[in-house]
Amino acid sequence: MADPQTPTSLDGVTALYRRFRPGRFAELRGQDHVVRALQGATRNNRVVHAYLFSGPRGTGKTTTARILAKALNCEHPVDGDACNVCASCVAITKGSSLDVVELDAASNNGVDDVREITAGAWHGTPGRWKVYIVDEVHQLSKSASAALLKTLEEPPSHVIFVLATTDPHKVLPTIRSRTQHLEFRLIAGDTLSTLLHDVQGAAGLDVDDGTIEAAVRLGRGSARDALSALDQLIATGSLVDAQPRFDELLGALERGDTAAAIRSLALLLREGWDPEQLAESFVSDVRQIFLLQVAPDVADAVDVDRQRLVEWGTQLGLARTVRILETVGRAMREMKSAPDKVVVLEVALVRLARPDLDHTIEALDERLTRLERGATRAPAPAPAPAAALPPIGAVATPPKREPVAAPVPDTPAAPEPTAPEDRAPVSGSDDELRDRFIAKVVPRTSRAAQLLLRSAHVRSFDGSRLVLVVPTEELRENTERIKQGLRGALEHEFHAPVDVVWEVDPSLPATPAPRPTPSRPRTPAPPDEDVVVNDDDPVVVVDSVADHLITEMFPGAEEIS
Repeated sequence: MADPQTPTSLDGVTALYRRFRPGRFAELRGQDHVVRALQGATRNNRVVHAYLFSGPRGTGKTTTARILAKALNCEHPVDGDACNVCASCVAITKGSSLDVVELDAASNNGVDDVREITAGAWHGTPGRWKVYIVDEVHQLSKSASAALLKTLEEPPSHVIFVLATTDPHKVLPTIRSRTQHLEFRLIAGDTLSTLLHDVQGAAGLDVDDGTIEAAVRLGRGSARDALSALDQLIATGSLVDAQPRFDELLGALERGDTAAAIRSLALLLREGWDPEQLAESFVSDVRQIFLLQVAPDVADAVDVDRQRLVEWGTQLGLARTVRILETVGRAMREMKSAPDKVVVLEVALVRLARPDLDHTIEALDERLTRLERGATRAPAPAPAPAAALPPIGAVATPPKREPVAAPVPDTPAAPEPTAPEDRAPVSGSDDELRDRFIAKVVPRTSRAAQLLLRSAHVRSFDGSRLVLVVPTEELRENTERIKQGLRGALEHEFHAPVDVVWEVDPSLPATPAPRPTPSRPRTPAPPDEDVVVNDDDPVVVVDSVADHLITEMFPGAEEIS
């Protein structure tokens, strides 16, 4: 396919997206699959009576429908494409042609509106074809859709319907089945960049490459939005005024500074940004940070902006970046029906800055990471008074074993036990069973389970019924995710089914304080055990999740500080 041509500028029009709106198939960018299908159909006289164009906004659906109408009625078509200079093409471009009827279903969605245009479908027109373009067809009422369906089932031979929508799944299946469906795609960044550079030359614009690349990024795959953004950047003369800057907000979230995060949001709101627009732009920036960490070749950011976002990715880390995307994404959904949208966004930012206010597994993971990092930087605080229910992550002291004397010569050795000691039937005191649960069962569970269990306490364990207590109802609801894995680990250790009961006690601390662990060489766990208890060890320590992972990745490593 030949390189796309730059659209011809329209007289008397100043907006770039209207001045350089494509008027021929040869001028369309980024929709080659659609061009091939439609241009081939007009060239070979194989046009169907109804088309459904779907895709994101600003990708050329309505423009392509008009180009199709031009190609069908052009007085001098060339290879299935319109000449764009004959009387018919000019009339369609100006919107004065009797051969093209457009209906905006977003504002004219009643049955009378549809009946009015379908009644005229049987009338003759000056051109060979009469083309009806129904934009946002998914917004038609049920009765209007039924009226349109009747005409689609038995259309006049000289009539073609082009239905355009951003939500094809909302169009009646009976209507979709009577159309040829062509899907429009978001336009690649390099294609948009080429388009804007061509428009710059054709319009004689005095802009640098940085401004054009900023417009491409703001366009987010939409040619219309990219051209509108370029117009705005030219008008303001500054990239800063064209989009909000979130460096101060990102810094506040990285430091966990709640007050600074709220002040940063308030400053952006005072500058006139809408809360929903701010949330959408913020998610867009954080998405680029996310992509630059996992798939840099997919990210759209360029030059200085790309380097800035790479640095933020290094500071935030992948886990926190994902949590920001998820939390603000949920807030965006809630804002659509909230009476005060700012409050929803403020609460989301506070939860991001203060993970202890968020009881999701991801927030627990971030809190754990912060606690463990803080424990390596500062001396451990004085131990708190013993609680009635010690946390699962606490240190347990096993009973001391008496040394065994060497066997007397010629005395037969004791027979080997038939099963390892840790495979004995369920027996022992509550404290012994609790210590066995902590040392043997917990390390066998998943990472998510270990994070949640760090906030849990063992109330009682008699060998057949384990009662665990958590400080909040939110945490108790999250236990459903780990139920199966915990039950399997218990049965593996005790060789018997164990009932697990979860209770809520608000008087318990939300997260147990980390306990210092003595320096010791790390040894990889044997295949059948996750925690090793040596006779020489003074205590049995349940490793944190980070310690557990480090042990697996770096067997034999020794902790220095």
